[in-house]
Amino acid sequence: MSETSLQPIDLLIEARWVVPVEPHAVVLEDHAVAVQGDQIIALLPIGQARARYAPRERVELTEHALIPGLINSHTHNPMTLLRGLADDLPLMVWLQQHIWPAEAKVIGPEFVRDGVELAVAEMLRGGTTCVNENYFFPDVIGATYRQLGFRAVVGLPVIDFPTAWAKTQDEYFERACDVHDSFRGDALISTAFAPHAPYTVSDESFERIRVLSDQLDIPVHLHTHETAHEVEEEKKKSGLRPFQRLQKLGLINDRLIAVHMTQLTDGEIAVCAESGVSVVHCAESNMKLASGFCPAEKLRRAGVNVALGTDGCASNNDLDMFGEMRSAALMAKVVAEDAAAFDASYTLRAATLNGAKAIGLEAKIGSIEVGKQADLAAVRMSDLETQPMFHVVSQLVYAAGRHQVTDVWIAGRRKLANRVLPDIDTAAVLTRTRAWRERIAAH
Repeated sequence: MSETSLQPIDLLIEARWVVPVEPHAVVLEDHAVAVQGDQIIALLPIGQARARYAPRERVELTEHALIPGLINSHTHNPMTLLRGLADDLPLMVWLQQHIWPAEAKVIGPEFVRDGVELAVAEMLRGGTTCVNENYFFPDVIGATYRQLGFRAVVGLPVIDFPTAWAKTQDEYFERACDVHDSFRGDALISTAFAPHAPYTVSDESFERIRVLSDQLDIPVHLHTHETAHEVEEEKKKSGLRPFQRLQKLGLINDRLIAVHMTQLTDGEIAVCAESGVSVVHCAESNMKLASGFCPAEKLRRAGVNVALGTDGCASNNDLDMFGEMRSAALMAKVVAEDAAAFDASYTLRAATLNGAKAIGLEAKIGSIEVGKQADLAAVRMSDLETQPMFHVVSQLVYAAGRHQVTDVWIAGRRKLANRVLPDIDTAAVLTRTRAWRERIAAH
């Protein structure tokens, strides 16, 4: 084929290894991903790609693994500005005596915007291209993600007490519907209801959420069964475990994104599998707050879709999905008492395609497949820390670090280029972050 007859395309990424995630546990050597606009149009050997395409931009990654962009399926990214504020405390002391009072003094649109921008810079440098967000001022959150070209599912918060975002139950729902409408059809931003937790949301609010979730066809993103204390308090109050209460209210279904889930019976796990519930495993946050251990391998074996999340920086203290993969895999093995549990290929899937399924975007992202969005991350595998190379996926999960991510694309647009963030003024982000530190510390 002559050079003039080659098909023009926007981008050709050539990599030493491509790990598509689907098909499962496959590694393709010396392959290229062809991108036109925001979509992947081909995945093929490099030689064939060069014989077929005339790319406007060619990126050669001779020492890299190209993976789907990582998906952080549960976080509170404005809280990145509270990183390290209240460490080494149990959940309810941390939340009620430190985090909520600090938030009350500073929360507002400016705090939310600056926290999200700091988080996006950190996430891009760690290969994360999509987040399932849960915080107040979702209008500002969504607008900030859109401005930065970052993919997000923005939570529509509901909680049964007044906050800076809304004062009454009706106002929470009115504002939730307004925010949902404002992002309807957006290429990068979608929404989910985000009731805080069973212990802070009434039956009436949950019933309204169930109806609206069905009508709008959006997920419900909920902390639940995070601690044994939470379960015992609900039993004292209603006579039911939180899971049973949610069942009674009709919320145990394929739209539920159940976060943490450290306290589960075998029966509850079976119901999750039958109902299509997705569980987000936040291993590091749960360890740090001593909340308990999610039975991730039991869930996997039962057929439950298990995704991974970091939780917020106030309880993790980072947004490092490489660290989260390693922690999740190791914790799952200890809890299951089985070294084969939560193997490396499944762990990478949990951080990509399973996350996409949890948030309702598996048709668009989560794997390197023709027709999907070009959300991609390149990981340099030639570093000392990932040598010698026997098994690429094992090295990605158990040895690689986020510092090895060199390049990131979202919807075909390069968001990290050789460790540089072309769309973010990092000096300005650091200046604003230091100003928030002074303001928060002064209270």
